[in-house]
Amino acid sequence: MKGTLPKIQTRLYIDGKWMEGSLKPNVVLNPATGEELIAVEQGGEKETEQAIAAAKKSFPLWSGMELKERVKILHRIGDLIEENINRLALIMTLEQGKPLAESKVEIQTNIDNMHWNAEEARRVYGETIPAPNNYKYEVKKQPVGVVGAITPWNFPSNMIVRKIAPAIAAGCTVVLKPASSTPLSAIAIFELFKEAGLPDGVANLVMGPASEIGKTLTASEDVRKLTFTGSTAVGQELYKQSGDTLKKISLELGGHAPFIVFADAPIEETVESLVKMKFRNNGQACTSPNRIFVEKSIKESFTKALQEAVYQVTVGNGLDGVTVGPLINEEARKTIDEQIADAKEKGADVLLGGERLTKGDYQKGFFYQPTILDGVTNKMNIFYEETFGPVIPLITFESEEQVIKMANDSHFGLASYLFTKDLRLAEKVSRALQYGMVGINNTGISQPEAPFGGVKYSGLGRENGHFGIEEFMEIKFVNTFYF
Repeated sequence: MKGTLPKIQTRLYIDGKWMEGSLKPNVVLNPATGEELIAVEQGGEKETEQAIAAAKKSFPLWSGMELKERVKILHRIGDLIEENINRLALIMTLEQGKPLAESKVEIQTNIDNMHWNAEEARRVYGETIPAPNNYKYEVKKQPVGVVGAITPWNFPSNMIVRKIAPAIAAGCTVVLKPASSTPLSAIAIFELFKEAGLPDGVANLVMGPASEIGKTLTASEDVRKLTFTGSTAVGQELYKQSGDTLKKISLELGGHAPFIVFADAPIEETVESLVKMKFRNNGQACTSPNRIFVEKSIKESFTKALQEAVYQVTVGNGLDGVTVGPLINEEARKTIDEQIADAKEKGADVLLGGERLTKGDYQKGFFYQPTILDGVTNKMNIFYEETFGPVIPLITFESEEQVIKMANDSHFGLASYLFTKDLRLAEKVSRALQYGMVGINNTGISQPEAPFGGVKYSGLGRENGHFGIEEFMEIKFVNTFYF
């Protein structure tokens, strides 16, 4: 029946076995209806330590496996994800709220990521450095060891695969802690790991309190790498905690992306790109355009076209063919309320939306109107605070220098976008933007073969591409002398 949760495991997965946890089970809610979906097992320090021990035990076996066998298993996982795309997408929509079509796109990225990393495992090349007579200088890349991975709720399936795929491709073993709001997508992926024949202990799943599991991972001498996607505040804390054991660490943190529209940009195509990217996952993405800078000479016509496009955005249950679903929880709606209230008080105009959706079919879910704010300035909180919701703040600019300065006026430095037909201008501005990624006349900045990551308070390290798999490697220099 439509909207019914498929049969799924509810337990932890440690050393190839589904296990009960020692803590009170966690009830997973459907954010579109407020209804309980299912309760899943929870573990803490004890279970995390068991998972670390299992990963440590399996590491020499997995990293020592013949490469073609490792590659075969990764491809098999990718194939199984593709075979189960409808089931995985339904589970994601029920627990996270995004439209079903969008969930399927996310699962497709899992398929691409898994197959790409399977092949990238074959391309982890070392180097030979010119050396004096009777010497040989070699640089080797070897897997770092046990990896702790902590993933968020906004992309509850892809964030898992984007971390685990390169880790196991590199020869590492993993302990995963998924978001408490969306553990079912993680469980569904781990069911496929088992079905694909991934050896016991290579990937382990522990649901439970973030602080307890996180501290156990960061304190462990056996965990040699930590990879985390989430808020900047939590990332900073994990960074501090990892200092005592000097782990390698990758942090993909918050973003506050500028979206710059110059006067020569084609308005219709630019508006289409903005609306598509802004309302992806209802704005709940670290790469979401959050500050929309529009050159003064086209501001009026751009704003009119934008209003018409946003007016067509539909909101509702992700199973009903809508553009966007609910926000993840009540706290998310509260944050949006506060940002809009502050902006209005300081002079911003609400051109569209600006309020919760609470009547009729919207009564039980966490819904919010697609919103456009005009007259936004740097005196308002929304100019600096990351917006995790369906709000488009419009900001006017008059010169290249002015917009570059405003765009860079942020602690964050993840994604940025600019639209212009002037290649000279595009090159100049893309160089000047203090962001790890720049989309010029498009928003497609996340690809399996390209590096993903930010600067400043948006994190450390990169995911995807050969840069991603190298995050799970150590460099070893071997100096050989021949007698």
